[in-house]
Amino acid sequence: MNVNTSSQRNRLLDLAYIAVFAALIIVFAFVSIPVGAAGVPIVMQNAAIILAGLILGGRRGFLAAALFLALGLIGLPVLAGGRTTLAALSGPSVGYLVGYLLSPLVAGTIAYLAPKKSKPLTTVFFALAAFVALLVQYTCGTFGLMLRAGLDFAKAAAVNIPFVGPDAVKLVIAVVIALGVHAAFPDIRGTRRTAASAG
Repeated sequence: MNVNTSSQRNRLLDLAYIAVFAALIIVFAFVSIPVGAAGVPIVMQNAAIILAGLILGGRRGFLAAALFLALGLIGLPVLAGGRTTLAALSGPSVGYLVGYLLSPLVAGTIAYLAPKKSKPLTTVFFALAAFVALLVQYTCGTFGLMLRAGLDFAKAAAVNIPFVGPDAVKLVIAVVIALGVHAAFPDIRGTRRTAASAG
């Protein structure tokens, strides 16, 4: 297989991965528990977005999130509660959309720094990546609530408190799944050089 054919194959695989994870993120929009004074539901979708970063790396995870949000911009119900991206942009959860876009980039960038041959260190890197990515979602969401709901920082940040426990459980599951996928399909990450370019 020549270099051009291999490069084309890799690009096609990247597109397939991005499309598949964008679809998975949308599917998980319909697994949610309404709770919280600001009307922001506990969803599986935020963990699926972080999972995309952990598995695909920063760049591809970011593109998967961007694709699902773009589909919402054209009117598809891609968010929890059957909302579109446009509807969410005008509501108190707008900041979480920004977090959805940035968190897989952060998660994937950190996760792909993990040494491939050390499972304990890889686990640590993946756990750290998931935690930081969730923090990005919370931070963006907090500032969005300050902007759209008129809350001060303390009250806006407190809105996230009911979600911490469930999100922690979801992150553990996401890390376990990501580790399993990388163990079963090591080529999804590729070499160090490939990870830098594809992740």
